[in-house]
Amino acid sequence: MNLRYAKAWKRWRKASDFVVAQTLFILLRLLRLLPAKAGLATAAAIGRTLGPLTPRHRLAVENLRLAYPDRDEAFIEATARANWEQMSRLAAEYVYLDEIFDYDPDRPNEGIVEVEGAEIFAELRERKGPFVFFTGHLGCFELLPICAATFGLEVTALFRQPNNRYIAREILSTRRTRGGHLVPSKAGAAWALVGTLERGGAVGMLVDQKFKKGMPTTFFGRPCRTNPLLPKLARQFDCEIYPARSIRLPNGRYRLELKPRLELPRGADGTIDVGASCQTLNDVVEGWVREHPEQWMWFHRRWQM
Repeated sequence: MNLRYAKAWKRWRKASDFVVAQTLFILLRLLRLLPAKAGLATAAAIGRTLGPLTPRHRLAVENLRLAYPDRDEAFIEATARANWEQMSRLAAEYVYLDEIFDYDPDRPNEGIVEVEGAEIFAELRERKGPFVFFTGHLGCFELLPICAATFGLEVTALFRQPNNRYIAREILSTRRTRGGHLVPSKAGAAWALVGTLERGGAVGMLVDQKFKKGMPTTFFGRPCRTNPLLPKLARQFDCEIYPARSIRLPNGRYRLELKPRLELPRGADGTIDVGASCQTLNDVVEGWVREHPEQWMWFHRRWQM
């Protein structure tokens, strides 16, 4: 009986994933018929309307209450609703990435994308790595490796595949960044990053997701686990670590920021302290989220141990 139930559940989940994926693909194809500004505004309106009706909205509200125990319900609900608009824009931005990214280093003030830290990109281009860039699920983070490539830096980016197998397959087949490579976060992924760092290349990582076997840390003062891969790679290869983030600005503009080199905590023997470094990464991302709480991905279970 249990085996039959498990098989039925697997079939239902597969069918459900297929329907969800096809619905998303249809919506994205329709968006491609619109100019970028209109398409992004349409996606934002859809997210603002439908997002609060989903079970994930309850999770976002729950997470915001955990992160901001001193804020009232009006702030919590307003931030959760604004978050759906931001997340819908993120989905639609995949369609328009090449159109959105109009930054020209020779004419830095003429496009909708502005870059803070361009001089750091230029400096890194002139010498060999290894370098590791890290960011979080804020703003249009997909623009960051495109920006690096504009300055002549090829970044191998590690990313977590969506749980929906059909969406994951589509992303792997179509999502490409100019001058960069994508590595799905699964068994063996670390070896691809190792190869890049051994060649003196650059790696990009998102560091703000749940990792069941990660280091015990805190985020917004609450216990969670954090992937130790970045500090382990930094310790092994003596990598330089650079924080980078994307922020959506009013009137459809974007700011990409590359911050100065981050020094990770070290132990008494001089080697990088992996646990303390994981906490440092969390603290950096938390500071970013507190500045723009509506732009972070609140509907995942960051604090689930």
